[in-house]
Order: sequence, then structure tokens, then C-alpha cells
Amino acid sequence: MLLKLEGKQTVVIGAARSGVASAKLLLQQGALVTINDCRSSDELRREAELPASNEALRIIGGGHPAEIVNQDVVLVVKSPGVPDSLPPLLRAKELGIPVIAEVELAYWLLECLLVAITGTNGKTTTTALTGEMYRAAGKKTAVAGNIGLPLSAVVLAGERPEVVVAELSSFQLEGTGTFRPQLATVLNISPDHLDRHSSMDAYREAKAKIFANQGPTDILVLNADDPEAYALKDLPASQVYLFSRLKEVARGAFLRHGFLVLRDGEREAVLCRQEEICIPGTHNQENALAASLLAWLGGVGAEVIADVLRRFPGVPHRLEYLGCVNGVHFVNDSKGTNIDAAMKALAALPEKKVLIAGGYDKGADFAIFAAAVKEHVSHAVVIGQVAKRLTAAFDEAGFSAYDLAVTFEEAVSIAFRQAQPGETVLLSPACASWDMFNSFEERGERFKKAVRKLGG
Repeated sequence: MLLKLEGKQTVVIGAARSGVASAKLLLQQGALVTINDCRSSDELRREAELPASNEALRIIGGGHPAEIVNQDVVLVVKSPGVPDSLPPLLRAKELGIPVIAEVELAYWLLECLLVAITGTNGKTTTTALTGEMYRAAGKKTAVAGNIGLPLSAVVLAGERPEVVVAELSSFQLEGTGTFRPQLATVLNISPDHLDRHSSMDAYREAKAKIFANQGPTDILVLNADDPEAYALKDLPASQVYLFSRLKEVARGAFLRHGFLVLRDGEREAVLCRQEEICIPGTHNQENALAASLLAWLGGVGAEVIADVLRRFPGVPHRLEYLGCVNGVHFVNDSKGTNIDAAMKALAALPEKKVLIAGGYDKGADFAIFAAAVKEHVSHAVVIGQVAKRLTAAFDEAGFSAYDLAVTFEEAVSIAFRQAQPGETVLLSPACASWDMFNSFEERGERFKKAVRKLGG
């Protein structure tokens, strides 16, 4: 499916992990590659691990000049975080040059079962859990996409996995054209990234691209308990299966008398009791149902699935228990980068909590989040760019037990002082990390470091 790129001019915009992987994959295909980033050319050569001497590679840093795209360019690959408004991307549109996402490029060269997972929340946990189920069944499995390893890196590795389980964000999906996974799911849809997407309709349309090219032999799994996801059920040409924590479904996964059950017409499999699921929280029961269904429909046995559910501990930075200091527990949920994820974290921990929240403002409405904080939280510490809007929402909700912190370490220190023995200090920011950190992972690691310092 890949264009014949040998000797052809291509451009990669953005030199983070996916951009670098795209450039290397294009070079492998014999293309002439220009990679462009806002960082300086020297920085890119030093940090991006690009080939030092390759006549087919040109590195242009320090900005995004429109002229790097001209009529000789046949393809532009855009990294997920890159806005469409950059001059070279506008030039490509003017010239009618295809602009694709890194996952589309990788898809052209993937030859295996592809399981694709999207949703506003739960993507990483469901992806990791699904991948573990396929691995436990003895399948040579790669877990990639938004979870850390770019899909292009899987292709570059040359190991030809039997299964690729891919976590995909709306940023990645919006740049796809022919992408067609055999198994796909939309876990849920709630307002997020509205600073990037022009509207909820645009965000919803980006998510729906995960099944846009599916046909009658493919499968789409939808959350019957999420109105936005369930509303997609009549759109795909593929077979639709449902999962539900609240009711039985005719074809899919559900809870019955406290047991996880899978059903495909007349075929039915009972997995385990819901309290046996290792990862905590009702939202993780939904993730477990989705992962189990994606694995079962891909040929993994029920016994294998049940065993993985009983032992899978979760993923870093998502309700990650860090330990106890002087009777105060600490939980790292740095991956809670929107209000829906943070509210699920609040509900998952039954005890009263001291919450650390705030960060980069993605344009969310904090009213519903403030109401949840008032219900679940004894004290809050607010950080970051969004502090003024977030505290205004707290005030409007009648919640005044909060402090402002200038630095992240100060926030952890204040939270520790405010917490009573038996309470939990929860980092679940409800915001992105980009105002103070490079990523939610960096934010989570800083939290771990601060907690270790408190414990001596």
C-alpha cells in the first residue's frame, strides 16, 4: 500500500519520538527526507539519534519555514502534537500534497493482526492489558502507538509481530486515510483537547476515524454505558460488539451477578469475579471488559484472559500506589490529564483525599469537576497555568479548602501537611503537563521523587 518512495522527496514535521521513527522508516524505504522541528539543527542531531552522515537526510531546525515543502515533495508526515496551522503544512495543502500521521505511514507496512484502541480515557490501561492477554496466549505481540513506542518503530524493528495492539489519540487518528484495524474500540468520548480541536464534533470525528475504513469482516467494540461512544453504533460497516458494566448485552462483554461474561451469539464464557480484577476502580472494570473482549475475539482463550485480569497491576502514572509516609498514602495519577479521568480517580479511592490538581489549560469546563472535588476531597492544592480558572470553579461550587502552590515540590509539601493519617495524597491534575513539564510521565516521576524525599 506504501507509495513508491525511492528517490522521492518527503518531509517530516516534528522530531519527537514518532517524527524520528517516521524519518527513519522513510529512509529505510529509500526516500529523501527533510525533518523539521522548532529545535535547532544541532539540538536535533544531538538529541534525536538521527544518522550523522546520510546524504538522503536533511535536518532543518529553529522554526518551520514554508519553503521546505515544494512541488517536488510527494508526502508530508506530521507528528501528533503539530498544529495544522504551521506554514509548511499550509503550503502542502495549497499544493495538494498528502499530509498523513505517523500511524498511517506505519500501517502501510504492517502485516499482522492490528488491534486499535481509542477513547478519551482508559486507552493506556486497556492497551497494556490487551497486549498482555495476547502475550500470555503465546502470541508475538507489540504494544505501541500513543503508549510510548511509535508504530513506525515496530516496523523498523523488523521482527514481524503476529499482533500489534495500538493506543491511538485523536491527534494520531485525524491524520489517517486508509488505516484499517481488524479489531478496534472506542472506549468513551468526553470533552478533551478542545484547545486543539475546533469543537466536540471535530473531536468526535477524529475518534471515529478508527473504524472509518473497516468492512464486514472487521469488528468494532463500543461502550454501551457511554452515550457518546454508544451513539456511534450505527455508523460502521463492521460488526459491532458492546461492553457494559451496567447491563447484559446480546453480543459483547458484561457483568452478571458479579462475574465478567463474554458472549458471541450462542457462545458464552465466564471469566472471573469482578473483585478479582487486580486494578482498582469501577472505570477499570470497563477497561477490563473491553480488553477481554478484544482478546477473546482475536482468539485468546477465556482461561488465559481471566489469569491476566487477576494479576495485571496497571500502568505507571495511572492510580499508581507509591506507599505510605507517616500514615499518609500517596497515589500517582499523573495520567489523569482531563476532568473525566481525574473524577474517575477520585471515585476509585474510597477514603478522603488531599488532591493536587492543575496544569496546562486545555479549555475544559471545571464546574462538574469542582462538584466532584467538593464531594471527595478534604483539601486541594492547585498548581499551574490553569490555577485562576480552577480556583474560580472551586469558589463557585462552594469549596474553599484549597491552597495555591508556585512549584510542584511546594504542592507536594503542602498536601502532605494537610493530609491526616489514613488519608491519601492524590496527584490527579485534570490538566495536561505542558506548562511545567515535558510530559505527564515527567510530572509523575517528579511526584515519586518528592514522595521519596518526604519518606527520607
